[in-house]
Amino acid sequence: MLYPLLFETSLFPIVWGGTRLRQMKGMPPSNEPIGESWEVSAVPGKESVVLNGELAGRNLRELCAEYGADLLGKAVQEKFGSEFPMLVKFIDAESDLSIQVHPDDAVAMQRHGSMGKTEMWYVVDAKPGTYLYAGFAKSITSEEYRRRVEDGTICEVLAKHPIRMGDAFFIPAGRVHAICGGALIAEVQQSSDITYRIYDYGRMGMDGKPRELHTELAADVLDYTVHKEYSISYPMVLNKSNLVCECEFFTVRMQRLNTAVARDLKHKDSFVVYVCMRGECMIGDSVHMKQGFSCLVPAACADIEITPMGEKGMVELLEVFVDNEKF
Repeated sequence: MLYPLLFETSLFPIVWGGTRLRQMKGMPPSNEPIGESWEVSAVPGKESVVLNGELAGRNLRELCAEYGADLLGKAVQEKFGSEFPMLVKFIDAESDLSIQVHPDDAVAMQRHGSMGKTEMWYVVDAKPGTYLYAGFAKSITSEEYRRRVEDGTICEVLAKHPIRMGDAFFIPAGRVHAICGGALIAEVQQSSDITYRIYDYGRMGMDGKPRELHTELAADVLDYTVHKEYSISYPMVLNKSNLVCECEFFTVRMQRLNTAVARDLKHKDSFVVYVCMRGECMIGDSVHMKQGFSCLVPAACADIEITPMGEKGMVELLEVFVDNEKF
């Protein structure tokens, strides 16, 4: 019998990481630089493990194989197969991440036997003066790209965006980008760990050695198009499900609730992931979710009520699913 699933915490130390993820999750402090918390994952070797109920100790890949359409949704399974098609994580950048790009499905499958990586970012928090890079600010050629990587001036031609809490960015495969120091981000992406690192400031990795660059692999997947706007504008209506972004791989909505709200998404024929940005709530009548945690609602259970809890009686959630009615 499926039910809303919580997962064990899965933290990853990375050279650019900070200390906010442990704090956000109510864990004892540590000086270890934690860069990412993988909230919902079926990436091989990094699968999320169920924390609650009779399925505790089972990992998400096993459950997808066993429950199939009841967990994923029949339409999701027909579209993406029996593997969980999404990866949800938190990212804490104490210092700048590398300048990077991700391949699309066609290139990733040809080169790596993997799906590509389109993603979106929601800014959970940002220290004063924090910014990120997304897209090009001026038109350049692939030759200029190689030269600027070589001489360390690639950042001069990237679109630089000051950020604050609540900002959102859609990062399709092929778009150059980097999360920069001071940003705490919730990321929704395709289930892929393929990253082409373009430029890393001459930084050493956790092992004290230079991190590998993929300058040439990136050259022919980069989208050099200059766009007028890279950030996402979206409504924020209290006690409503507000559309942030949507694509064939995922739809992301934002909910700020101070009263119980019924969410019946069974018609989408998809699992639903809730990621708690602030506050706490009940998902259905069995799952208590706090800030910094995530809950996977199987497709067969996607008719639930969300009830804010805690002293402030307010909760902010990302709601993520595959919209099989539109795509």
